[in-house]
Amino acid sequence: MIEYTDEVFTGERALFKAEDVVVKNCTFEDGESPLKEASNIEIYNCDFKWKYPLWYSKNILIKDSVINEMGRAGIWYTDNISVEDTVVIGPKNFRRCKGVKLTNVDFKDAQETLWNCQDVEMTNVEIKGDYIAMGSKNMVLNDVTIHGNYGFDGAENIEVHNSKLYMKDAFWNTENVCVYDSYIEGEYLGWNAKNLTLVNCTIKSLQGFCYIENLKLINCKLEDTVLAFEYSDVDAEIVGKVDSVLNPKSGTIKADEIGTLMIVKDEVDPDKTRIYCDNIHRTIDYADFSEEEYHH
Repeated sequence: MIEYTDEVFTGERALFKAEDVVVKNCTFEDGESPLKEASNIEIYNCDFKWKYPLWYSKNILIKDSVINEMGRAGIWYTDNISVEDTVVIGPKNFRRCKGVKLTNVDFKDAQETLWNCQDVEMTNVEIKGDYIAMGSKNMVLNDVTIHGNYGFDGAENIEVHNSKLYMKDAFWNTENVCVYDSYIEGEYLGWNAKNLTLVNCTIKSLQGFCYIENLKLINCKLEDTVLAFEYSDVDAEIVGKVDSVLNPKSGTIKADEIGTLMIVKDEVDPDKTRIYCDNIHRTIDYADFSEEEYHH
């Protein structure tokens, strides 16, 4: 393999169509698309300072490197890429990539990152930014922390383990999502999803779990969660208290305690949902259901 060490690359397409190359301790300064159409590339301790470093590439390894702020839209249409121990500062990274493995990666500004990607593995990853992973498929996350809203919109076949998600509107319009042993905090969780399962999770949400087809909660805690399950088909086992439940469409809800159970008979058929709870503080039906309680 050709090896480049301690070099500074400038100008557009500096290593265009490079193949079977090792790059160590190098800096990619100004100049777009330095590794466009590259293949079989190993990159160690490098600094990418300009736009579009890896487009239409394949079989890439990046370790101990930095993709800087102007390395925005840095990795698109690239397949079989492994990134380890790396900081990604530029937004809009990883678009339409296949076979992505991220280990010990810190995304400082992950706005619109990991869109329409397939076959993604993420381990010990920190993410800050909105709209992560929109439209992506076949993702497995382990020990991932996300601070950012609207994540995973329209994504499919997502598996999450031991993670922390601080995210408004997480998992909207998704299909086949399973979350295990994780913490989720954010409003309007999971709307319009299909086949959403959470196991051993703690959730804080305003109007979470609405308009869902086939929602399952197994041994989950719903802390400070209000107006849950509206128009959803739900099978829920809740540990402790859920503050309020509103108009579930069908299914079974088991909880230790429910603050307020709200059923509007003109909106849903109460007979289609079974509630198993020995401690319901208050039940509201159509006769005394107020607009203020509905919207707050």
